[in-house]
Amino acid sequence: MINVALIAGGDSGEFDISIKSAQVVAKYIPTDKYNVYLVEIKGDQWVCLHDQKGRIALDKNDFSLSIDGEKIKFDVVFNAIHGTPGEDGKFLGYLEMLNIPFTSSSAVVSGLTFNKAYCNSVVKQFGFRVAQSVHLIKGQPFVEEDILKVVGLPCFVKPNQGGSSVGMSKVKLVQELIPALRKAFAEDTEVLVEEFVDGRELTIGVMNYKEKIWSFPITEIISKNEFFDFEAKYNSKLNEEITPARIQEDVAKEVSQTARHLFQVLNLKGITRFDFILSKEDLVFIEVNTVPGLTTESLVPKQVKEMGYELSQIFDFALQEALNPYVSKES
Repeated sequence: MINVALIAGGDSGEFDISIKSAQVVAKYIPTDKYNVYLVEIKGDQWVCLHDQKGRIALDKNDFSLSIDGEKIKFDVVFNAIHGTPGEDGKFLGYLEMLNIPFTSSSAVVSGLTFNKAYCNSVVKQFGFRVAQSVHLIKGQPFVEEDILKVVGLPCFVKPNQGGSSVGMSKVKLVQELIPALRKAFAEDTEVLVEEFVDGRELTIGVMNYKEKIWSFPITEIISKNEFFDFEAKYNSKLNEEITPARIQEDVAKEVSQTARHLFQVLNLKGITRFDFILSKEDLVFIEVNTVPGLTTESLVPKQVKEMGYELSQIFDFALQEALNPYVSKES
């Protein structure tokens, strides 16, 4: 049997969503192959949530666990932490130093892709369109007029490093910009002000297994709120998710190929999700989520179901790939 540490929680506003994702993962990981230990990470409190023994502190020297005098070492880590320190690479650097494999991208790649401004710069260099944006850093001066000259109105203001649309606002009027910046800076020391791209919101899961990069069915998101914010993401009454998306076959092929190509050139690993806007002119990259939501309300599990697979198979594939990595190629 393979010992799996299923890490969840973290230090961001996505703590509760991460715990819910981990509960789904724990439910569907094949128990005939894996012993799963749910590990909650919050600040310097790293504890295993054990069914019989309650909360058991982990040994940070080697990321091990002691139960009734028996020392348990983990063969692999399933990363279900949305936000810091799991999705931004911090915790992954620790695991890399201990030589413990994990299911998501490397520490360096995770750090790059979690930083929206830096990720956009790299994606743009590969020839893909990204939204016009201004990157702001807390404490550094800025001029409102200069920002709006670049992005125009309406625009989006979002924490540069974060997920689930926490701290994000849509700005329609000049006087709304400063309050939106304050809201975003409350979540992060860096903020991205991004142009509004009019079009259809599409999202697609991608993962690697053995020598192939798989793309999942595409979902179109139609939010009943002003945009697909935190509330809409986790309240089915506030959004319509259409899987597979009702788009032309050639467009679907472009979205899938673009996602797989970016997965490869960004050197991503594990289960990921790409978000795009399909404008009248072209396909615009919005962001990539290297640890996407896996709750019952989340997009990736619904795409997996549409693809004809069980979550147990996908989670098994992710763990197998972490334990026995292959060099993945576009399929």
